[in-house]
Amino acid sequence: MSEIFDEGNMRRVLGEHIPEGEVLEAGIHGISQETRIKGIFGKCIYMEDKLIPDEKGRVIVLQKEKHSDYDVYIGITRHFLVIAGCEKNSYFYMFDDAPEGSEGIMQEILSETFLADIGTCFPLADIQDCQFKKGWMGSVKCNLTMKNGSSFKLMFPKRGGIGGGMPHHAEYREAIIERLGGM
Repeated sequence: MSEIFDEGNMRRVLGEHIPEGEVLEAGIHGISQETRIKGIFGKCIYMEDKLIPDEKGRVIVLQKEKHSDYDVYIGITRHFLVIAGCEKNSYFYMFDDAPEGSEGIMQEILSETFLADIGTCFPLADIQDCQFKKGWMGSVKCNLTMKNGSSFKLMFPKRGGIGGGMPHHAEYREAIIERLGGM
């Protein structure tokens, strides 16, 4: 568990989800209290734990949810918000056919995409609403809603764990809050 509170480990995990050309500006350990990820994907097929591109594939609506507390790393780049689990997690997945009129928000699958990697990186411009309130023992609670309907209930702890493995936690936490609050 102590490796969760290690800035090097956090940078590695977040780095796996940061788009090419972007650089991590700030990252912290946090708690996700509820995760609801939505996506509409076109020209693909669903196989076990991934979506695979297929010209003859159909449009798939994916809902990925978790309704319990779990450790996450939260990071920002110049243009993106990244939320990645600190450890391997299980989610509840629901699949459906796309509603009419959803073509404008559909994402095309260009390469094999694991379900675990969906919903970890969002353009900052796609944030619809972000509300903060004070939490217990100096923490900050963040309710975040994206334009595609995805939402997160996050908690940003005041401290970055014990042992000093995250020496920039306080300054990075403030940078993330400022960036998200300025939307």
